[in-house]
Amino acid sequence: MTAVVPPAPYRVAGARAETGDTRSIELLPTGRELPPFSPGQFAMIYAFGVGAAPISVSALRGPHGGLVHTVRAVGAVSTALYGLRPGDGVGLSGPYGTGWDLEAAAGHDVLVVAGGIGLAPLRPVVHEVLDRPAGYGRLAVLVGTRTPADLVYRDEVESWCARARVEVTVDRPGPGWRGSVGVVTTLLDRLDLRPDRTCALVCGPEVMMRHTARDLVARGLAPHRIQVSLERNMHCATGHCGHCQLGPLLLCRDGPVVGYDRVADLLLVREL
Repeated sequence: MTAVVPPAPYRVAGARAETGDTRSIELLPTGRELPPFSPGQFAMIYAFGVGAAPISVSALRGPHGGLVHTVRAVGAVSTALYGLRPGDGVGLSGPYGTGWDLEAAAGHDVLVVAGGIGLAPLRPVVHEVLDRPAGYGRLAVLVGTRTPADLVYRDEVESWCARARVEVTVDRPGPGWRGSVGVVTTLLDRLDLRPDRTCALVCGPEVMMRHTARDLVARGLAPHRIQVSLERNMHCATGHCGHCQLGPLLLCRDGPVVGYDRVADLLLVREL
């Protein structure tokens, strides 16, 4: 029988409101420290007395040197995590799943396409490319949100503009919004895309990822050069419960990051 490893004790070192229902929490170990995470991987975060949820890492090193996770309050566990304040304790296990294949992107233009809080798992990718510009080609970051108020990491996104091509679009503009309006795929028309020299990394609602990937293929990008993060219904993190099954894949184990060439046909099957 495989031994069950209990979650490691961590404490909240810092918390930052991103939007009205989304908060980033930085976690530091108070005892056993977990192995290093890679961009795109996730942890199981345990809110004591409530339950656990799989949350992708949104920064490998926060202001206090800890892991950062961005949580949107949509259920009992995520609402409990959203309410954490500095000094509060949680349990943490991981790292789980596959990360973004940055080795495949080395030397290539990197295109990051995010929908809503899907920017969180992609944020460490942007950090990596900006920190090692000689290792990659051009960086473009396209972000789509419901409203201007739903944009996470607003100040940081604005700072990226000095070193990368950054475009933001919203579904519903608010007062004073002078940017783009429409789905995120409309932003692709603004890019000087070099399909044979580009790796695309996509995360967001599944319908958004499906349309973005299909649009990129239509523009000449090979499916194996497109990576998507499919975090649908992950529950146990160890491939045992089957909640996250997509055809032959168990996404908590075989994903969440997978090549679009592996899942293109699967994503077309209704209710799979």
